[in-house]
Amino acid sequence: MLQRDDDLLGIAEAVVSRGADAIGVAGGDGSQALVATVAYQHDLPFVCVPAGTRNHFAFDIGVDRADVVGALDAFAQGAERRIDLARVNGRLFINNASLGAYAKIVQSEDYRNAQLETVARMLPDLLPPRAVPFDFGFDAPDGTRWQGPQLMLVSNNPYRVPRPGVPGTRRGVDRGVLGVIAARVVSPRELLALIATESTGATPRSPGWLDFTAAAFTVEAGTPVGVALDGEACVLDPPLRFESVPGALRLRVLTTR
Repeated sequence: MLQRDDDLLGIAEAVVSRGADAIGVAGGDGSQALVATVAYQHDLPFVCVPAGTRNHFAFDIGVDRADVVGALDAFAQGAERRIDLARVNGRLFINNASLGAYAKIVQSEDYRNAQLETVARMLPDLLPPRAVPFDFGFDAPDGTRWQGPQLMLVSNNPYRVPRPGVPGTRRGVDRGVLGVIAARVVSPRELLALIATESTGATPRSPGWLDFTAAAFTVEAGTPVGVALDGEACVLDPPLRFESVPGALRLRVLTTR
């Protein structure tokens, strides 16, 4: 059982040093990412036990998020397959890395205890007309320079475009590519137009929306960049070098779909 301020990475390493032949964790996506990193480094099977708030990773790999205890059976009865991880500046992630407005919000000390209230309070200052442009940019596949998009997501395999009531999910975690989504909003009206398009389930098509896939991808900036890495706040020095790590993780799971 973890206690406040425990070193989860250190605990996982200690378990491996004692001879574990598989490793897992009951927790949310941030905890899953840390223990999956240890499993990857030692090439051990990894078991995901969904005991977090949303458990996006568990859903995308076929784990029944409503059966936390049943997920433990994967240690003895699970089938093994390999899935991808992704990496930015040497740090592994299982789901996604967010830059821009969401990453700024996650950096707030208030976010963990009052998520919706913190979003409502901070978001107006992070979008036009009040916003100061974010200090990062990248080159799109067509050569267009995107500087300071308000919203950006780099994911371990591409997401379906989410819409209200339907969470963003991945069709698979084994395609060996990153998914990149960016939104550049110049006015509140344009933001509303993007949301309206997204709510139909269609992929937004506007000058302010971009999505593509790539095996590797770089973001440049003049200062350190705030990133929400699998929902956890961190700050990384530029440039941010993203890459897919195909087949990196030995996954052991009882599939439900």
